[in-house]
Amino acid sequence: MSLASPPVGPIAPMPRLDLPALRASVPALHQQIDDRPLVYLDNAATTLKPQAVIDAVTSVYARDCANIHRGVHRLSQRATERYEAARETVRAFLGAASTREIVFTRGTTESINLVAAGLPSLVELEGRAILITGLEHHSNIVPWQQLCRRTGAKLRVVPLLEDGSVDGQGMAALLDEEVALVAVAHISNALGTILPVESIVAQAREVGALTLIDGAQAVGHQPVDVQALGADFYAFSGHKLFGPTGVGVLHGREELLARMDPYQGGGDMILTVTFEQSTWNELPYKFEAGTPNIAGVIGLGAAIEWLLGWGWDAIEAHEHQLLEHATEVFSAIEGLRLVGTSPRKTAVLSFVLEGIHPHDVGTIADAEGVALRTGHHCAQPVMDRFGIPATTRASLALYNTLEEIDAAAAALRKVQEIFA
Repeated sequence: MSLASPPVGPIAPMPRLDLPALRASVPALHQQIDDRPLVYLDNAATTLKPQAVIDAVTSVYARDCANIHRGVHRLSQRATERYEAARETVRAFLGAASTREIVFTRGTTESINLVAAGLPSLVELEGRAILITGLEHHSNIVPWQQLCRRTGAKLRVVPLLEDGSVDGQGMAALLDEEVALVAVAHISNALGTILPVESIVAQAREVGALTLIDGAQAVGHQPVDVQALGADFYAFSGHKLFGPTGVGVLHGREELLARMDPYQGGGDMILTVTFEQSTWNELPYKFEAGTPNIAGVIGLGAAIEWLLGWGWDAIEAHEHQLLEHATEVFSAIEGLRLVGTSPRKTAVLSFVLEGIHPHDVGTIADAEGVALRTGHHCAQPVMDRFGIPATTRASLALYNTLEEIDAAAAALRKVQEIFA
């Protein structure tokens, strides 16, 4: 039994994206690679940045370059106002109850590590279990391995089915009262599988387990409402959401964050300090030690505003069309095998070309102007599950076009001609 959601039916006519205007707002799209127009299909690794984000970051350093929260001068006040405005933008983006639940981090990886560090504050872990799935990337595996070593907890892994979806029976067999936390991806970076996180969160709640959702691959492709989802923690990165690198978000339920010990010590996370003891600042600042990535946070706010400006209905309809076209075109290439064919997935196509190493595929495609990802995608257990060392991955975003998918297919046929 698969834990993948049922197939999506025919999509009714939806608002169309203004692709020319959208693409014009992303300057990196308009460059040549060896005299060929760039076709950028590595969006699961990082997305290209809109001019609005570039302008927001530039304006911080050009005008409002000051530290936040403690300065009384005008530059510090402006920087603080913009930083906290971005926090409110993130709160609204996630549908969170309060900005006290929005912690800025360096990215998804740090957000997950923050929860791993604070989890012992919430629950006794000796003799308990952490439950993940077989399609997690390394950032949602390693922190739990480390936590298990420190606490005596055990790591349980829900197996994958052949199509890359999560085994529902396996989940049911492994999820019991010993599980302290269920930590799963919202969308697989290696396969594109969309997990039924609403169902998983509900099942976890029935046995009293906390939940963390790794939303790194989800927030740029579909709306997320953390209150409706009901997960205890939700993590994502800015750079996969058209924002800057080095900034991310951890959303956590306020009641849990209040009980968790700080992840790091230092400036801005304290209320008082003496040589005998310190007391912690209020939420969310007790988790934001030191000078944060101020320009990055403000750039993330600009990225969210840019994304929402195109409309979720139009974005999802366009990406659905891209996925259908790419699946049809790539499947027609003789010798190409898709890895990950879950009934419901996002616009990620992971594949192998018979007899050709993925690194060779990526290198030759690059010479054709097509940027693909090759390797294990920081998800080595996924590759092990399918008995392969690596795949080539085409991951799409809202600014991609049907013509770019055709160009990628032509590049793959060129690869086959060279190796014929």
